Amino acid sequence: MSFTPKISIITVVYNDAEGLETTLQSVANQRYKNIEYIVVDGASKDNTLEVIKKNESKISIWKSEPDKGIYDAMNKGLALATGDYVWFMNAGDIIYNNETLSDIFKTCEANADVYYGETQEINMEGEAIGLRRLKTPEQLNWLSFKRGMLVSHQSILIKKSLCKNYDTQYKISADIDWVIYALRKSKKIVNTKLILSKFEVGGMSRQNIKTGLQERFKIMVKNYGFFSTALNHIPIAFNFFSYLIKNKRF
Repeated sequence: MSFTPKISIITVVYNDAEGLETTLQSVANQRYKNIEYIVVDGASKDNTLEVIKKNESKISIWKSEPDKGIYDAMNKGLALATGDYVWFMNAGDIIYNNETLSDIFKTCEANADVYYGETQEINMEGEAIGLRRLKTPEQLNWLSFKRGMLVSHQSILIKKSLCKNYDTQYKISADIDWVIYALRKSKKIVNTKLILSKFEVGGMSRQNIKTGLQERFKIMVKNYGFFSTALNHIPIAFNFFSYLIKNKRF
């Protein structure tokens, strides 16, 4: 018997009608059909609401109201989700191809707590420019993130029962804390060995890099302790700047 769990794909958006349209279509085009698609809009002032209403037949649940930031909106999405797994694909993120979800559950071990994979970076023209700088580990666990966020938020599916709310004290990096929490509770973590998502370089965390790095350090100290975090940041910093110099991107 095939394993076809219900997947709650959650998109949060604010003033990004074009990005929402792109993400929405990548969800709607999935061959896999057991999907609950949730869109949470922060009362956008552009034509985001028009895009939502135009595509209502492709959306399971949506709401549009003011929020207190991206993680508050993501918590609203979690509260609405009824699926076995949650997958955050925020406005502008793209599921890698139309077969991605089908391939996960056709080729991977059933009933894992977490499924993860690679992320393809693209430029503003939608052209592939390579995989993420941080290498996805062969086997992921909660200690893996000592070396940085080795799996992107867009390329990890987590059992809903293992998810907590995002900590809204963080404005840029709460996703790291959220994923570490779920990994600590997980017993079966499966590497799909697939590219799961595409995202355009230059997102919010990159536009606010100083705040993001400060939050990441604080989160890692919380989870791994100060001395371990400080020691691990030596190779993290070296690899970051080496990659930046060589590739002119991070």
